[in-house]
Amino acid sequence: MNTMRISGLASGIDTEEIINNLMKVERLKVDRVFRDRQTLVWRQETYNSLNKDFANFIMNTRKSFGLTQVTYKGTLYPNSYKNLTWVKKATSSREDIATVSSTSKAVNGNFQLEVKELAKGATFVSGEKIGESETFGTELEFELIAGKDKNGDDIKKLIKVENSKGVTINDIVNKINAAKVEMFDGKIVTDGKIVEDGAPRELTEEEMKQVKEVSLGVTAFYDKENERLFLQTTETGDKSRINITSNNNEFMNKLNIPAGGVKGTNAKVEYNGVELHYSSNNFNINGIDIEIKSKGMTTIKVDTDVDGIIEKVEQFVEEYNKLVDKTNKLLSEKQYRDYYPLTSEEKKSMDKDDIKLWEEKAKSGILKSDTIVQRIMQNTRTSIYEKINTDGIYKHITEIGISTEKYVKGSLGGKLVIDEDKLKKAILEDPESVMELLFKETKEVKQVIDGEEKVKVEKGGLVSRIYDEMMAGMEEIVNKSGVGDDSDLYRSVRPNMLLNFVTELSSISLLDKDVLQMSRKLDDLEAMLFRKESAYYAKFTAMEKAISRMNSQGAWIGQQFMR
Repeated sequence: MNTMRISGLASGIDTEEIINNLMKVERLKVDRVFRDRQTLVWRQETYNSLNKDFANFIMNTRKSFGLTQVTYKGTLYPNSYKNLTWVKKATSSREDIATVSSTSKAVNGNFQLEVKELAKGATFVSGEKIGESETFGTELEFELIAGKDKNGDDIKKLIKVENSKGVTINDIVNKINAAKVEMFDGKIVTDGKIVEDGAPRELTEEEMKQVKEVSLGVTAFYDKENERLFLQTTETGDKSRINITSNNNEFMNKLNIPAGGVKGTNAKVEYNGVELHYSSNNFNINGIDIEIKSKGMTTIKVDTDVDGIIEKVEQFVEEYNKLVDKTNKLLSEKQYRDYYPLTSEEKKSMDKDDIKLWEEKAKSGILKSDTIVQRIMQNTRTSIYEKINTDGIYKHITEIGISTEKYVKGSLGGKLVIDEDKLKKAILEDPESVMELLFKETKEVKQVIDGEEKVKVEKGGLVSRIYDEMMAGMEEIVNKSGVGDDSDLYRSVRPNMLLNFVTELSSISLLDKDVLQMSRKLDDLEAMLFRKESAYYAKFTAMEKAISRMNSQGAWIGQQFMR
């Protein structure tokens, strides 16, 4: 029920102004809570922004190194440093015969490659002409074999074609191109079963979830001009095969397919005098990825790409140092105690530019000397200076020319510095040891101590340690401030990163709880202000009514004396 507000009609007092002034004092409590809450929100936003920077640093540098690769469907998957293609540089003297690239597993040297035969898929052309309008009844059924699966069993499909006006060659082509089969672990699935050890086995419910429907692997094309059906397998090699069987004699006569069908052929190469066979024209020999294109001889040269390694390391250090600069700025940024979050009333008397400048000052130093951020960077610096267990000659980053910057007064330090000459010398002496020192993966090692099996974490190389410490810090920040809109990004960094946040904290961060508590307090204070303001108005209204009655009585008495 709203209180009727009468403002100074009888008393002549500006009760509106008096009450507004009284409420300004009361509103100071609300403004303090609002500012405290807004400061928490800003701190949360700053944490989340920094965490996003950590995540993007890890994701982007992984991709740059090739430690994370992307499938054609956009799925990310990890790649070992031993398979990186920029460590060794491979060249082909005849790129029209073969193009090459190298992984770190490749051995330096010169190698002779002679391409004798290219791998080919199975191809087939119908023996008789087939008119475009020619029909094979209203229903046609045939079995098409397209190759072999992992077991060596036929990959086949029973294809049914129907057309009430008569099945034409174009109907057949469309059906073949649309034909799909179910596969599990490289084996064809028939009625929920696969063949293992020569006998059919029914797939489990969990295995059925992994069954994929894939193309049969045969492409069909009808040549109108020559009136021929062309078939080609997508795969190459002697396992690729095309065979068609049908009870429709007219259809089979037109195809005139050889008994047993047609097969593809393997590639045949001679590598340093040794003859090798491959089902594809893309293959790997001793860490060298090779794509053959035509018959002939080429020389493959493999060398350590010293400049390429240095460039990759320098790019990583540059991005890492940018992150160090940002964290150092947050930790040492000046705080302006006289600047605070503005209320909506305060903003009304200011223009946009002034508000922006004010809030920049108010936000400055919001993570000054923050213990979480300090701990992340300190743990990272400590970790990278610890001894790294490798199989090579290098055990410490300083041995390959990587260290932290010299102390400068006023700086928090922590940036990495590269001695390029020392790094180059180390790569030339033992490139494998340098790569292990930089990229060795962190792993869990099982140990038996006093008869009890325990798991020990063995730290990886420099890059792995930086990633590990940052990811541990990211989890701590998530628990403190939440994920914002970046949960998918964090899961891309590490799939189980949010496990503790979801299971133990129910996806509500510590700052989320504080902000929620402040919001409730604000609601209570606003309700209290409304009640207090209504009470003031009620009192002044009662006073005005009383004065009005007194004035009326006084006027009546005056009138009586005048009679």
